Amino acid sequence: MKTFETIEGGVCAAKGFKASGVYCAIKENPTKKNDIAMVVSDVMCNAAGVYTQNKVKGAPVIVTKKNLEKSGGKAKAVIVNSKNANTCNADGEEKANEMCRLTADALGIKPEEVIVASTGVIGQILPIEPIAKAVPELVEKLSYTGNVEAATAIMTTDTVKKEYAVKFTVGGKECHLGGMAKGSGMIHPNMATTLNFITTDCAISPEMLQKALSEIVKITYNCLSVDGDQSTNDTCMLMANGLAENPEITEENADFATFKDALYQVMANLTRMLAKDGEGATKLLTCVCSGSPDLDTAIIVAKSVIRSPLFKCAMFGADANWGRVLCAIGYAEADFDINKVDVDLGSKVGKIAVCRNGAGVEFSEEEAKKILLEDEIDILIDLNSGDVSATAWGCDLTYDYVKINGDYRS
Repeated sequence: MKTFETIEGGVCAAKGFKASGVYCAIKENPTKKNDIAMVVSDVMCNAAGVYTQNKVKGAPVIVTKKNLEKSGGKAKAVIVNSKNANTCNADGEEKANEMCRLTADALGIKPEEVIVASTGVIGQILPIEPIAKAVPELVEKLSYTGNVEAATAIMTTDTVKKEYAVKFTVGGKECHLGGMAKGSGMIHPNMATTLNFITTDCAISPEMLQKALSEIVKITYNCLSVDGDQSTNDTCMLMANGLAENPEITEENADFATFKDALYQVMANLTRMLAKDGEGATKLLTCVCSGSPDLDTAIIVAKSVIRSPLFKCAMFGADANWGRVLCAIGYAEADFDINKVDVDLGSKVGKIAVCRNGAGVEFSEEEAKKILLEDEIDILIDLNSGDVSATAWGCDLTYDYVKINGDYRS
């Protein structure tokens, strides 16, 4: 077990990363909340990414992938806006490329060294004029402590900013890894989720960086579901500038394992924050599937439960309707013996058994209600068919979810 210390700083926790965020009125807002952000490294970074698998992809996703191919997996800056997804627009790629050019010109770098991302309403033309006006201000306000301004700028229906960072040791050198995320609705990922930007000063090769990101995404962001809708703009970027000066990680060794553990700490905590802040949510749901014959089965079962609308509604009402858990387990596309399955429900006030060997057991409805009235609920599933486990995160489904999405564009 590796020891990691949680630190402040988010996307600026790693040495050599600056960030900023400002309001540029992409969409008029009387509160003038930040709606565009920038993250810049003092030196060139190795960069890795995972993206939405939706057939409809936001223009920024397409442009960022092309940029990284052209630069050979190198990047130095990120520009990201909220309030407009720049998706399903005839001029989308033109606007995304222009955002890269504006950023590159202001920083004295190449456009292909810029990562671009957008989030917000789909199908509305992105106005480039306010972005062009904001870029000089973003550059002027870049700061090694600008993480909060940046994390605030990428929020849409999020109610709180989401950032997390840790420090760890590799090759005798202290390294730092931190990130920021946004996402509240339209979350049901496949190889990425929402918008996530993670930075590190650890020295690691592009190949190992991508390998680490892909492996950790599978057991963190890919195990998150708020509403079953996969975004068109899902992007998760990881940038490493090497300023910690550790021996570069180029193979799967002990240092690589430590790096992956650090990455897991950050990404798992951001995933948990995303689930807890689901649109209209009142409860964080954590489903742990243990006793599985393999990792894929455990993930499939845990995600099947966490994304069930009926079960999510039951949790909103603190109703111990455990049959909805069994139903969701039953239609999971994996092989296991349902007659061996045990289910417990828990929270900080206790745990109660509701199912053994695929059948219900007697339990106190009063005690179950008390457990489920808490704002963080655990669904504990044991397949009793192996020794592998996985965790999935989600939230309850409430009246407010419908209200939020009934007038999202207004």
